[in-house]
Amino acid sequence: MKNPLLVVALIWSSFSLNAQEKQKINDDVSVARLSPHTYLHVSTLKSHDFGNVPCNGLIYINNKEALIVDTPPDTVQTNALLHWMQQQFPETKIKAVIVTHFHVDCLGGLPVFHERGIPSYSYQLTPELALANHATPPRHTFNQQLLLDIGGEKVLSRYFGEAHTRDNIVVWIPSEKILFGGCMVKAQGSDKGNLADANQAAWSHTVTNVKNAYSDAKLVVPGHGKTGDTALLNYTIRLFKP
Repeated sequence: MKNPLLVVALIWSSFSLNAQEKQKINDDVSVARLSPHTYLHVSTLKSHDFGNVPCNGLIYINNKEALIVDTPPDTVQTNALLHWMQQQFPETKIKAVIVTHFHVDCLGGLPVFHERGIPSYSYQLTPELALANHATPPRHTFNQQLLLDIGGEKVLSRYFGEAHTRDNIVVWIPSEKILFGGCMVKAQGSDKGNLADANQAAWSHTVTNVKNAYSDAKLVVPGHGKTGDTALLNYTIRLFKP
């Protein structure tokens, strides 16, 4: 008889091998399953300074309700992503979209969500910064943290301080042990990236506080590049250490 622990290990090993295989929606947008309830959506920021930049976001689905973390950078890619969701999960309602900071790679698709009557949320400073940059602002804000119920499970959005921008937040899905660090967190081996609105002096300290709060994270998702574990937090802390 097979060892039951070995069988479980083999099942999870098989899942992890297939979990991040990308499903291409079009030339600019793809999705990849991260866990039984969570998908990574990857879209393309067409930048003059950095070229075509892949941008990460999340889709969390539970009991026919969904939460999207960050939009693709434009309305065309956002429409493609939401059309894919309608095709794949026709009975699922998108309950909210969370914007993790004011840059276009996080909120460029907000007009599409608003047209569909989907509530948008962010840290309280984000709408002001979005409007100053001629972007559509999120419609609902919070001070330090926001707890949303998605199909009976909680998802926590929280502000820890300045880093990539003054308003950047992280999103924590406790049931999945997944932390979306957004552009505050760097992929392993990446450089510092866009520093136009950054607070480099505070960055390392802010991410240290994130690490202390979510030391049990199994998966950490940066704003750009490959996912990892809490080693990404350690890497980011070292990268910006004064």
